[in-house]
Amino acid sequence: MTAATARAGTAGPSAEGPATPVENVAEAVGRTLARLGAGHAFGVVGSGNFTVTNALRRHGVPFTAARHEGGAATMADAYGRMSGRVGIVTTHQGCGLTNAVTGIGEAAKSRTPMIVLTADTAASAIRSNFRIDQDGLARSVGAVAERVHSPQSAVADTVRAFRTAVNERRTVVLSLPIDIQAAPAPADAPAAGPLPVPQPVRPNDAAVAQLAGLIRAARRPVFVAGRGARSAGPEIAALAEAGGALLATSAVANGLFARDPFSLGISGGFSSPFTAETIARADLVVGWGCALNMWTMRHGSLIGPGAKVVQVDVEDSGLGAHRPIDLGVLGDCAQAATAVLERLRADGHAAGQPTAGWRTPEMAARIAARSRWNDVPTGDISTEEAIDPRVLSRELDRLLPAERIVSIDSGNFMGYPSAYLSVPDEFGFCFTQAFQSIGLGLYTAIGAATARPDRLPVLGTGDGGFLMSISELETAVRGRIPLVAIVYNDSAYGAEVHHFDVGDQDLEVVRFPLVDIASIARGYGAAGVTVRTVADLAGVAEWLEGPRAAPLVIDARIASDGGAWWLAEAFKGH
Repeated sequence: MTAATARAGTAGPSAEGPATPVENVAEAVGRTLARLGAGHAFGVVGSGNFTVTNALRRHGVPFTAARHEGGAATMADAYGRMSGRVGIVTTHQGCGLTNAVTGIGEAAKSRTPMIVLTADTAASAIRSNFRIDQDGLARSVGAVAERVHSPQSAVADTVRAFRTAVNERRTVVLSLPIDIQAAPAPADAPAAGPLPVPQPVRPNDAAVAQLAGLIRAARRPVFVAGRGARSAGPEIAALAEAGGALLATSAVANGLFARDPFSLGISGGFSSPFTAETIARADLVVGWGCALNMWTMRHGSLIGPGAKVVQVDVEDSGLGAHRPIDLGVLGDCAQAATAVLERLRADGHAAGQPTAGWRTPEMAARIAARSRWNDVPTGDISTEEAIDPRVLSRELDRLLPAERIVSIDSGNFMGYPSAYLSVPDEFGFCFTQAFQSIGLGLYTAIGAATARPDRLPVLGTGDGGFLMSISELETAVRGRIPLVAIVYNDSAYGAEVHHFDVGDQDLEVVRFPLVDIASIARGYGAAGVTVRTVADLAGVAEWLEGPRAAPLVIDARIASDGGAWWLAEAFKGH
C-alpha cells in the first residue's frame, strides 16, 4: 500500500519554551475508543490506518496483527461474543475494507457489537484508486455506516458509533478520512464520558399474564434460548424450574444450560434423536431471544401439530419473522422471565413445585443417558486409512480438558465437533455461522482464545476451510496460542460432494488430491499430528502433557459418512 499518511505537526518554537505537541484526529479517535472501553483490536496495518492503530495501542487497547483483514474481522467478532467487550477491526481504506467484508457481514448478521475502524480517502481524492463507496458497502452487508465528519466532530462521531454498537448491538463501520485523521484535533474538544446505560425493556403486563397462563396450562413445555438470551440464563432457568419446562438452546447459545439436569442440549440439526423427539412432543415451545428459524426448528418439524409457540424478543420485527406464533412478547429476556415467574408466584404457583411438566427424576435420567450424541450407539465406519469422525470426536472429547472454548467452521463435518465436544458454559462455544461462510473457523478460534486465555481453544474445521484460512496459523504461532485445530480431512468440499452425489453430476470440481496438512502446519511452526486410527491420538495426548508452546494441528483423515445427519436437514432449505 502506498498512500501516505500525514503526521501530526507540532507548535512552532517560542521564547517561552519547547514546542507543545498537537494531538491529531487519529490520536483523538484512538484515545476516545480506549476510554469508552474497547477491549482488543485486530487488523492489518497499512498507511491509511497506521497512525490510528498506534493511537489505540498507546492508549491501552491491545492489538493483534492478522495476516488478512478477513481474518481480523472474524477474530474481533469472536472476541466480542466471548468477552462481552467491543472488539475493534482496523483496516486501510478501500482494499483493506473490501478484504474484511465477509467477516463484517457475519458479525452484522449476528448482531455482534463491533467497530470497524477503517481509513477512507479524502473527499478531494475523487480519482484515488482506493476510493469506493464505503458507506454503501457497509450497509449492503447489514452493518451501520458511520464516519468522522470533521476535526471538530471527531470525538462526538466516535462516541455515537460506539453507542450504536453497544446499545443497539450492531456492527458499525466507522470511516476515518485520511485528511481528517491528520488534522489537528481541537484543543477544546470534550472528552468522551461514560456511555449511558440503556434500561432493559420490560414486557407489558398483558403479555406477561398471557405467557404465565400458557405455562400453567402446558403439560410438556420446552424453552429454547438463543443468542438474545445468553445473558438471561439464570432467569430463564428459574422460570423453567417453576413452570416444569425442559431447556434447550439454539446452536449459538450452546452451553447456556450445560449444568442443568433438565437441559436437552442443542435444538435443531445437531439434536440427538432423543432431543429431537422430545422437543417435537412439546405442547408449548417458548423461544427466548431465539428466531425459531429453520435451523433451530428443523424446518418446523420440531414443532408438534398442537403446540403453542411463543417468542420473547427485544425487537418487534423479530416476533413471528420465521414462523407463525401464538404470542409475541416484546421485552428483554431476563426481565420477561422474572416478570412471568413473579406472576406465577402471585397466582399461587409455588416456585420449584411445577403443577405439570416433564421435570421428573425419570426424565432427568433419560436426558442424562440419551440427550448427547456421545451416548448414542453408532456403528464404526473406520478403515485402516481413515477414522470414523464420530469415533474421533468421542475420543477427543475424552482427551481434551473440560475447560475449553470450542470454535466451529462450516462444512459437512461441523456437526461432529458441535455435538460431540462438550462445553462448560455459553462462553465455551463460538459459532460464527450466520453468513454460512466456510473458512472463518481458524479466525474464530484465535479471537475466542484472545477473549478467554484461561481455556484451551479448540477448533473444528474441514480441510477446505482450514486451507482457505491457513495464513492465520502463523498468527496463532506468533502469539503462542495453545490452539488445538481438529481438521476433518476428507480431501473435498464434503457438503457439496454429498449434496450433488446423484445421477451423472461431475464432482471433480469439489474433490482434491490428499494434502498433508500436518506437514504444512509444521512448516508454519505448529505441531502436527496425522490421525488415521484411535492409536494415532497418542500424539495428541503427548502434546497436551507438554508445554503447549505452539498450536497443535490434527490432520484427521476421516472416513466418508455419506453425508452427515445434520446435512440432510440443512439442505432441505436449499
